[in-house]
Amino acid sequence: EVWSMMNNKYSEFLPSVQNREDLVAEVEGLCMDIDLLKAAIENEVHQDLNVAFMEFTELKHQLERDSVVLSVLKKLQEFDTAMKEFSAALLEEKYMPAAQRLQKARSSLRNVESHRGFELKIPKALRKELTVQEQNIIYQLGKEWQKLIVWKLPHSKGSSSLEAVVLSELHLHTVPPQGEDAAVPPVAAVLQALAVLGELHYKLKDFAQLLMEYILKPLISYPSLEPVTEEQPDVFILRFRSQELALDEFSPMKVFDQIKLIFEVLHKHLLNVPLEQPGEGGEDGRVTLAELLGELLWEELSNCLIHSCLVQSVPTSSSQLEQYKEVIESTKEFEKALKEMQFLKQDKTALLTYACNVNFHFANKKCQDLIKAARKLMTSEIHNTVKITPDSITALPELPDPGSGDHPNTHRPSNLLDSGTVNLGSESRLSQATLSLPTCRISSSVQQLVELAYNTMEEAKTSTKFCCLQLCNCVRDIFQVFCEVVPKYHRENLQKLPQLAAIHYNNCMYIAHHLLTLGHQFRYLTAAMLSDCGGTFVDAVPDFKRLGMECFVAQMQVQKRGVLDRLWSARNFSNMDDDENYHAANKSMKQVLHQLKGLGTVWQDVLPVHVYCKAMGTLLNTALAEIVTRIAALEDISAEGADRLYSLCKIMVDEGPQVFTPLLEEDKNKKYQEEVPVYVQKWMTFKELMIILRANLQEIVDRWADGKGPLAEQFSTAEVKSLIRALFQNTERRAAALARIK
Repeated sequence: EVWSMMNNKYSEFLPSVQNREDLVAEVEGLCMDIDLLKAAIENEVHQDLNVAFMEFTELKHQLERDSVVLSVLKKLQEFDTAMKEFSAALLEEKYMPAAQRLQKARSSLRNVESHRGFELKIPKALRKELTVQEQNIIYQLGKEWQKLIVWKLPHSKGSSSLEAVVLSELHLHTVPPQGEDAAVPPVAAVLQALAVLGELHYKLKDFAQLLMEYILKPLISYPSLEPVTEEQPDVFILRFRSQELALDEFSPMKVFDQIKLIFEVLHKHLLNVPLEQPGEGGEDGRVTLAELLGELLWEELSNCLIHSCLVQSVPTSSSQLEQYKEVIESTKEFEKALKEMQFLKQDKTALLTYACNVNFHFANKKCQDLIKAARKLMTSEIHNTVKITPDSITALPELPDPGSGDHPNTHRPSNLLDSGTVNLGSESRLSQATLSLPTCRISSSVQQLVELAYNTMEEAKTSTKFCCLQLCNCVRDIFQVFCEVVPKYHRENLQKLPQLAAIHYNNCMYIAHHLLTLGHQFRYLTAAMLSDCGGTFVDAVPDFKRLGMECFVAQMQVQKRGVLDRLWSARNFSNMDDDENYHAANKSMKQVLHQLKGLGTVWQDVLPVHVYCKAMGTLLNTALAEIVTRIAALEDISAEGADRLYSLCKIMVDEGPQVFTPLLEEDKNKKYQEEVPVYVQKWMTFKELMIILRANLQEIVDRWADGKGPLAEQFSTAEVKSLIRALFQNTERRAAALARIK
């Protein structure tokens, strides 16, 4: 049974195996066919494909070359057609079509030249022909331009004087003849053709320059000019005539009206022509000649109107600011009219902006005028003086009522008592002279300068906030400029001339005196304004005091050197027995006194009395101190020498006080001459030296009084001993006296 099953399975399996073997044999046959077919393709078909591809590529390149040649030939045909049409239109003086045809020919030629790989000689010849024809039409259009716009200028070309302007004329042959079709007037054809060719800009630029030089600028610069227009059948004429002015005042409104008239006639006869800008298409590319001319002219014209017209019309006082509204309105109407004529773009408002900023310009102009006036005063002569006394000016500024506060509307003077004093609310009284300057002389220019500052501050009170701030700052600037200008400008005279140095000192103290209260007197200006400009002027007071002191101290140093130089010729006051030495010392003494007397004369009635006495006392003290030092340093003084030294010292004691002459009245000077010890520190020392020169040993010892006498107050122990050794011989009495000096 098993065997039977195996036979059955074998009989079923055997046909299947046989079928598979047949399929394998069939597949192997197909593979051989495929290999044969593949070999055939590689050896024959692939080669044929390569040949076909190469032929296709060559045909493609040939087609491309033929297409390019066809395109070039087409453009050359277009160029030729355009040039023929151009020539025909030019002969008929149809300038706009001729210009358009020329541009078409230019475009076609540019297209031909843009193709690479072609070495054609014909484009070069065509380019040359195009250039020749372009210059031909530009030349003809130039001639037409010269016919349309004719300038008749004086022989002195370039001159813009009033005489030359009156002789100048502008003729516009742009009026179409009667009965002729004016749909496209000749002027429009010429201008449009120039615009297409890109030449209009150059023509307009030249026209704009002549228009500015011979028409617009003269109208701004010469108020007496008046434009005259004349319209004939075929020409419009613009000329000027000069008339006598009824008023000397410069009127911006008149200038605006005249310039507006010029642009109105130009707009009517020349500028109202629509143009197609090169490289732009559609409605957006169309502009008028007025717009193009405006772009060329407006910047220069607006600057000229501002600097030569509006600047001149800026008010010089606050009271005139209200009247300036008329100028602002006129400026607004002027810009509006130019914009309506398309001469000015809508966003251009330079003139109106300037006019509306009148407060700013007024303040600047006012400040410039003030600085200019102040600088003129600063550079004027210092020696032209006026006398200042406590009674010559208001001693105290007006103070508010204590109960009124600091409000601007409560500006009232203080209660001044009949006795000339201010009541401080208690029994204490403050003299009205407390804030007064002592009597002295100052430069009249400085007095005017301070008055200028006060007047400016007074005007600031009634000005706008901005002007007020500017004017307050200007006053501060004036005083700062004084500190910079005066010392440098007058430096040589201040160094050489003692009187000018004294006047300059007084000037600085006078200004400092007023700066102390200037801010307080005008505190009714709002607190914000005062704080913006520094609050008060007190901070500048030390600068002016230092400026005056530095100059005067420098002059004092010069005078001190003069005193010491003259005493140098006294030969140290040694060997006074020698007549020659004595005469030299005597001469040096007199020279010192002569110098001091001369100085006292030039400072007389100039310096305040206390300053005068202090200055003269310092110089006389310098001389006395030098004399004491030199005599005290002598090692040997003979009896005759001591007498002669005494006589020399007596000259200084007798004549020294006479240099104190601060006042013109001689009898009033005696008081100050008697107060010499107050101003001359070494005066008592000098007199003690004179006593020593004539005293004996006992008298010297007595005046020493064990270091408590008058001699001990003026001289040291070493100095007294040195004088004793120089004056007396070496004896027991001298030794005893020296022993008591301790």
